[in-house]
Amino acid sequence: MKKRDFLTVAAVGVSVIPSQLFARQTPSGLRSPVLLTVTGSIGKGNRGALDPALDQMMAKQKISFDKAFVFDFASISALPKIEIKPTLEYDSKVHKLSGPLLTDVVRVAGASEVGTRFLLRATDGYNVVISSEDARKYRFIVATHLDGHPMPLGGLGPLWAVYDADRYADMASKPVTERFGLCPWGLYHIDVQLG
Repeated sequence: MKKRDFLTVAAVGVSVIPSQLFARQTPSGLRSPVLLTVTGSIGKGNRGALDPALDQMMAKQKISFDKAFVFDFASISALPKIEIKPTLEYDSKVHKLSGPLLTDVVRVAGASEVGTRFLLRATDGYNVVISSEDARKYRFIVATHLDGHPMPLGGLGPLWAVYDADRYADMASKPVTERFGLCPWGLYHIDVQLG
């Protein structure tokens, strides 16, 4: 598919995407476009290798994989939710965030939590690496909702890897503007790495 044709199709809407293109990008069982791709040291996966022509953002950010486990909004929202209430750096107010534990998300993808680390990548290219131990210690979540509403693309969402910094003395002692450096909003990719 030519780039111009792809952009035209994207602008008109998902309903006009040829069925074979949608099938290549959305594994069976998912009802909407993929929001999160988990790669690296995972289990079987539910989609194949990166397609440089169709996975443009990942290709431009130099991501490569032979298999992946992907989630749409419904599948990630179906996981058990945790609710946290951190003071956010953007307005210095307490907000309610909810979503599954990051460790549960990677476990569903078939990854081991022990001896691994997670490269978390945002849509704007921001990325951080956290150890599985820190993900458990700080109870990182993949937030899907802010103050009871799904987070929109263009804001902090639709997914945000975040924790309740107010609950941990080592983080709560920092100025609020320094507590969330490990928390990419607009999360769309997790690379599970050994060691």
